[in-house]
Amino acid sequence: MAKFDLLSFGEVLLRLSPPENKRIVRSNVFETHVGGAELNVASGVSLLGLHTGMISKFPANAVGEFARSKVRALNVSDDYLVWDDSEDARLGVYYYESATFPRKPQVVYDRKHSSITRISIDEFPEEMYHSTRCFHVSGITMALCPETRACTMEMIRRFKEAGAMISFDVNFRLNLWSGAEAKECIEQILPYVDIFFCSEDTARLTFLKEGSLEEIMRSFTQEYPIQIVASTQRVVHSPKQHSFGSVIYEAKSDSFYREKPYEKIDVVDRIGSGDAYCGGMLYGLLSSDMDCAKALAFGNACSAIKNTIPGDLPCSDLREVSYVIADHNATGPTMEMNR
Repeated sequence: MAKFDLLSFGEVLLRLSPPENKRIVRSNVFETHVGGAELNVASGVSLLGLHTGMISKFPANAVGEFARSKVRALNVSDDYLVWDDSEDARLGVYYYESATFPRKPQVVYDRKHSSITRISIDEFPEEMYHSTRCFHVSGITMALCPETRACTMEMIRRFKEAGAMISFDVNFRLNLWSGAEAKECIEQILPYVDIFFCSEDTARLTFLKEGSLEEIMRSFTQEYPIQIVASTQRVVHSPKQHSFGSVIYEAKSDSFYREKPYEKIDVVDRIGSGDAYCGGMLYGLLSSDMDCAKALAFGNACSAIKNTIPGDLPCSDLREVSYVIADHNATGPTMEMNR
């Protein structure tokens, strides 16, 4: 039996944010958070009750130890964290400024030459590839630098050969690479992918897909041996009010899964809500016999809840998410407070 339900590979970042709606340029105080797309996913799956681990490279200093303490606090294994003891070792940093309408939130990155950009496939043991049921990574990790790209592609091949399912979130970031670069690179690993996360906008702009959303999602499974495609649907009414839903397509049954969206979510912090969706959906699949209806319900609920929580990381357990799903599907009055 595999040691882990899910292993995730990517960069872990330190986030600095002015409190409330203050500006970066005027703030003397910054709140600290730790996050990163793949850690956000692994922590979400772990909080719901499955066994997960993080694959990454941290600086061998106090900042790296701070980040590792957060990984451990989320019950995510650090068995496959490696350490950078070079003189200029560093953890990537980003600054996030929240906003209210008409001002938009903004992000400033300071992540160049972070420790993960010196990562090598040779730093990880062969037994790692036989230790998990599912391996998850995103396009952000592939886009960071040639070293992380090569490492990602080789890990995908090795995990797949060892029998793990491969989960891939495109997570396109224009500040990291162009649409053409992303398309060329990602298409090389799609023959290995089982679970594919891609928004409609990304499918059209990056992969140059045409037709309806249903035709686009089905086309990925016709061109590659992808089992499941998921596409999130967010409506931004204002920085503080969103609606959220998604569509899942299962190739084997040629079925689409939908539910009513979560309407007018009171947004506290949207960062990490897409990763929370991935985590909830993967939990739904891995805790069942690949039940797409369960995956849809947990993915949508986890994302909706994460929008209401400060920081990158989710902090909702199975009980809370189950309460939210039950309320979402209720047809009559619901309790105003859990007590």
